[in-house]
Amino acid sequence: MSKSLARLRKLVLAIIIIEAILISSFAVLYSLVPEIKQFFTENDVSPIYWLVIVVVIFFIDSLILIIGTSHLKSLRQHSDLKAASLIGSDVQEAYNFGQIGLVVCDDDGTVMWANDLFNERKIDLIDTKIADLNPELAGLIDAPIDMEVKIVLNDRSYYVKYLSEAHLYIFKDATDFEVLYEYSKNQATVIGLFIIDNYHDLTGSAEDDNTDVVAKVRTVILDYCKEHNVLLRRFKNDSYLAICNYASLVKLEEDKFSILDTVRAQGNKDEITPTLSIAFAHNVEDIVKLNEMASNALDLAMSRGGDQAVVSEPNADSKFFGGKTAALETTSKVKARSEANSIISLIKEAGNVIIMGHTKMDMDALGSCLGIMAICEYCNKGGRAKIVYDPKKTEKKARYAFQGTFGKTDLERLTISPKDALDRIKETTLLIVVDVCVPYITMEPKLLDKAQKIVVIDHHRAGESTIERPVLSYIEPSASSASELIAEMIHYATANPAIDVKQAYATLMLSGIFLDTNNFKSKTVGMRTFEAAEILKSYGADNSLADDFLKDELEEFTLITSIISHMHTPYYGVVYCLSDDEDIVDEATLAKVGNQVMSLKSMNACFVIGRTQEGEVRLSARSDGTVNVQLICEKMGGGGHYNAAAAQFRNNATVASVEALLKETLDTYLNDAKSAPRKN
Repeated sequence: MSKSLARLRKLVLAIIIIEAILISSFAVLYSLVPEIKQFFTENDVSPIYWLVIVVVIFFIDSLILIIGTSHLKSLRQHSDLKAASLIGSDVQEAYNFGQIGLVVCDDDGTVMWANDLFNERKIDLIDTKIADLNPELAGLIDAPIDMEVKIVLNDRSYYVKYLSEAHLYIFKDATDFEVLYEYSKNQATVIGLFIIDNYHDLTGSAEDDNTDVVAKVRTVILDYCKEHNVLLRRFKNDSYLAICNYASLVKLEEDKFSILDTVRAQGNKDEITPTLSIAFAHNVEDIVKLNEMASNALDLAMSRGGDQAVVSEPNADSKFFGGKTAALETTSKVKARSEANSIISLIKEAGNVIIMGHTKMDMDALGSCLGIMAICEYCNKGGRAKIVYDPKKTEKKARYAFQGTFGKTDLERLTISPKDALDRIKETTLLIVVDVCVPYITMEPKLLDKAQKIVVIDHHRAGESTIERPVLSYIEPSASSASELIAEMIHYATANPAIDVKQAYATLMLSGIFLDTNNFKSKTVGMRTFEAAEILKSYGADNSLADDFLKDELEEFTLITSIISHMHTPYYGVVYCLSDDEDIVDEATLAKVGNQVMSLKSMNACFVIGRTQEGEVRLSARSDGTVNVQLICEKMGGGGHYNAAAAQFRNNATVASVEALLKETLDTYLNDAKSAPRKN
């Protein structure tokens, strides 16, 4: 219709121009040239004839307009009939009731006709390109018939479908539905939990200052929740139940849970710093399920060291806020005793025990496994307890130390291959996982799917991906190593007689502590670490031999020096080192590069990138405690501890590509990862 209208306009305009030119020319010639006037006079041509000619011309013009108008009406009627044939009778009534707009286009996508809905809403579409309205509409032409797109016109939302047979676009007004949806979404119930992480430490002292700190923290919590429209009820001395709607939760997220910083600031100088753990759950109708999700999220926040907020949603990754400070070390041995007694009970009830560390097993994972083996031997399950061991998945130093300490007979008694371990799993089997809580980096992830009873003991902060449904989970980020945790459990368990640890086990456990603390130089080292070392020494641990297990060979020392020479400083105090992309570097070597760099002055964090095998590049991170490298590594798909973390990259990753990702992550998240040292 638009093409015909355009042609009609051009035709009428051309005729009028020609007529005007002819009449004007003749009039000028008739008045200026006597011969022409004389010619018409001699031939007796009356001026009346000119009037007749003008009338005929106007008649022809009118006829053209009538024909053109009739043609346009026939096209409009044809379009109306075509639309009516598609949706049935009483078309206009259906349009109005359903708030449906119809637009018919020609082959070029130009609007030929639109129903009254658009006129009523002051939207003029005739003779415009449908793609000019929204480019996505043109894409519907070749799309499947059931495909639709959403567009916005004059602040109203429409879902649009296209019927190719009639060149018809159907606009469905969804504004009211979306307003209702947004209202329902914003008013959805959200359940939250608040807990003061170190409440007992704060109230354990009789000093008035600490009592005053607790009162200040409670006031801060109440004021913050009131400000953000959150209903709060205390159900324990240190715990609160929070109820709000989703709109309030969005405001809390936009605020990045600033209450974490506010509570931390309430601590007195040289006294214990108060911290909060917060959890929220949403997007579930079942209020009981919401409460369960919030409780699990709170466990996750506390297992990561507290001082952070976790927002949980079904079928989505949890959101983490805060976590800028290292986990606060506790000197209480009650938890170690409780966990040890629980594990002893589980081991005694089990038909057999499988002990497993992480892939690329290092000295800490190996020492932890041997510590659990000592507990199994105490429970008279030594013959039915096995350590999952694969030399190919064990770091070189740990492999040499293990095989050098124990003979072939002892190794066969202590260990089992991952394949054979799968065959040993029964209903009564207890699987104990040490020094790792991420399923896919365990020595044999399939064991987790097959085992019905799982115990997890780890010192790394739990991330989004953690071992599911453990019967017991002892994750303590404030500990320097898993060997430290297990040494405590052995010593403080209420076992009679006391649990005995063989000298060889104790030496390898001490070597694990040396490794994870960089010979007691790490910021994760606390009073507990030295106590654990003392415990192992009491069992005859040889600290000289434990140190020898970790000594570098000349080749490795040369490689470490070479990697350090390729150091870059994107931010003051933050550096990263690169190995050659052609070199295959052991994971432990990358960690040693980081440890050696952190021994230099003014270093806050170090990231080391190297290829560990074909198709795999790893990043190892170390920190002095002022930068949460675990947060940085999590953003890159990894995880770990506050001061020591890692990430691995596959799918043809290169050192250069990981370097680019690291720089981008630092640019975005370094400020979030920085923190002031926590007072103890």
